[in-house]
Amino acid sequence: MISENKYDTIIVGAGMAGLTAAAFLSKQGRNVLLIEKNKECGGLVNSFTHNGFTFDAGVRALLDAGIIAPLLKELNINMDVVKSHVSVGLGNDIIDVKSINSLKTYRELLEKHYSNSREDITKVMKVIKRIMKHMNVLYGVQNPVMIDLMREKKFLFTVLLPWLPKFLLTLPKINRMNMPVEAYLETLVDNPSLRDILSQHFFKNTPTFFALSYFSLYLNYFYPKEGVGTLATKLENRVEEFGGEIKRETTIKSVNASEKMLTDMRGVTYSYCNLIWASDLKTFYRITRTEGLSNKIRAKFDREKDKMMARRGGDSVFTLYLEVDEPLDRFKEISNGHFFYTPTKEGLGEIHRGELEKLLSEWDKHSKGDVKMWIDKFTRLNTYEISIPGLKNTALVPQGKTGLIISFLTEYDLFRKVKASGWYDEFIGEMESQIINVLTGSVYPFMKDKIIAQFSFTPLSIESRVGTSEGAITGWSFREPVPVIHQMQKSGRSVITPIPSIFQAGQWTYSPAGVPMAILTGKLAADRAMK
Repeated sequence: MISENKYDTIIVGAGMAGLTAAAFLSKQGRNVLLIEKNKECGGLVNSFTHNGFTFDAGVRALLDAGIIAPLLKELNINMDVVKSHVSVGLGNDIIDVKSINSLKTYRELLEKHYSNSREDITKVMKVIKRIMKHMNVLYGVQNPVMIDLMREKKFLFTVLLPWLPKFLLTLPKINRMNMPVEAYLETLVDNPSLRDILSQHFFKNTPTFFALSYFSLYLNYFYPKEGVGTLATKLENRVEEFGGEIKRETTIKSVNASEKMLTDMRGVTYSYCNLIWASDLKTFYRITRTEGLSNKIRAKFDREKDKMMARRGGDSVFTLYLEVDEPLDRFKEISNGHFFYTPTKEGLGEIHRGELEKLLSEWDKHSKGDVKMWIDKFTRLNTYEISIPGLKNTALVPQGKTGLIISFLTEYDLFRKVKASGWYDEFIGEMESQIINVLTGSVYPFMKDKIIAQFSFTPLSIESRVGTSEGAITGWSFREPVPVIHQMQKSGRSVITPIPSIFQAGQWTYSPAGVPMAILTGKLAADRAMK
């Protein structure tokens, strides 16, 4: 067994949480080691090139949420960004979301397709407006966790303290909208198809407040001009400039909590004073040994372990990448570079819920033909998130060509069962073909014979590359009790584990999670380690 040096803090997982923690700790002169299983850092915040096209591997745009801007400021990072303008389409009707006034246009779009549901649509619009006001309070100032308040006294007294009462008044209103969005919409909307169109692009059982805040998000997305992965690259560079060490292509196989020691897949050991686990929490609880710790700590750890291992990751995503021999202008005539498109007003109904659950539970009774029939319905009625990087920066595609990233939420277990049945590649090919048929038969008819290359990422790809349970892209499933903190007023405790010298960070640490929350937990964990 080979032994490495002892570190003040070791961080496992170089996604946004791990990079953030490493950057702040190394900035303070701490002896930091950041360990990443892949060659590249960033996790789901990653960009890559293929045949001269730049694509994003995970998230399609970023949201500041009062977190990213102060992160960049505190770490003195400059990053060229553009607004990531959003379009929303239903059938042949497509609108651009430009300002709060676009909510009126969105309402008119819905009323055109669901003329018998005008009163219900008005109710939904009122709720969205109310949530937008709450969002303005929630993200109305830079998050104080990300700022050195001792240095920024003016911010503390002129901005933060006046904002705090409004925030405290808003919190209970947010918490009262914690019920699943599907159930909430049933209290407002009679038409099941309309309910689907409003909710089917969210994770199943997403809390209502976060689901119906989407219009606020649409207005505030931004995009790094060189790709979303630029943010991760900038942070990675900062860690190394501050003297932090990054060890790539290294997988941790065991954690000895009493000895404060990690062992990797090569048998190399690493000693730490503090450990920040910024990776999959199920993996952490599965590989951590607690022999030698007090009975009280071990008992608490075992209770947490049982809770974590009994839960599942949330929905995953299927992503199709297309390289198209058509100029950007053809696509610009249709939408902005971030486009939520639903080909038909019918909605998915039970196709992605009850019908899929029955298909999976009775898998051996069904043929390939049955599964392909399900794919046909699922792809025809789904909502697609389409990102066109070239419409945000023309330098991201070859001259006269366009790259598209087409994705939708999907179920990890479906892909796992298909692979076990031995026809995974055929299934992926069928999925890709159906998506292309749907989009060329509706919004992009000119694209039919112009596709130069295509490839896709599946939930299994995500599980393998990022190391995330069930291929989840935002942590825990909302379909069962969430095993981590999910109340904003308690977010500061989200990084604590039963073991005093070990902290947790990232998408599994707080729910709901996204890039801003991953960054915030990384900073919270770094603060704990520094103390």
